[in-house]
Amino acid sequence: MDIDTHRNLGDRLEVIETGRRRRWTEEAKRRIVEESYAPGATASAVARRHGLSPAHLFAWRRFFRECAPQDGPKFVPLVFEAGERARARADGSMSIVLRNGRRIVVRGAFDDEALRRVVRVAETA
Repeated sequence: MDIDTHRNLGDRLEVIETGRRRRWTEEAKRRIVEESYAPGATASAVARRHGLSPAHLFAWRRFFRECAPQDGPKFVPLVFEAGERARARADGSMSIVLRNGRRIVVRGAFDDEALRRVVRVAETA
């Protein structure tokens, strides 16, 4: 068997363009991750819309989840029961995030019946 080991392989050079590597700012990554958590959104559709692979988006989601402060505020469902009086400390505040993404911030003392009405209106509007 004859093997040509002395041939010149540099006669023809072909450059294949694979696309430019994109650089994403932290704010852009955070915005895309938050969009992927929106009600009704799917990670695959969000990734496709921004030209990412779903695996890339899931890696960003894991990164932001792991970097989130663990001792920060916790969100719990707000439940009002008949006859129960809700009160806030004079120096405290309460933030209510509704299912539709709207947010209500209450500072100081408040009337629980008025707050129920505001929450009902904000959920349906």
